[in-house]
Amino acid sequence: MGMFDKLKDVADKARGMAGQQADKLDPLIDKAGDAVDQKTGGKFSGQVDAAQDAAKKALHEQQGQ
Repeated sequence: MGMFDKLKDVADKARGMAGQQADKLDPLIDKAGDAVDQKTGGKFSGQVDAAQDAAKKALHEQQGQ
């Protein structure tokens, strides 16, 4: 097994673990977005909100698989 195969296995395991803990990770995504909003003075709040929604959606899709 090559190095990239090992990295792919680790990434797959991480995705699976994140999917299992999606409900616990949602507040962390919110906190990260709030921190970005605070640091940027809310200048990019629309983009931050979209990124938060996309991250939550991806987590919950992993949870369903």
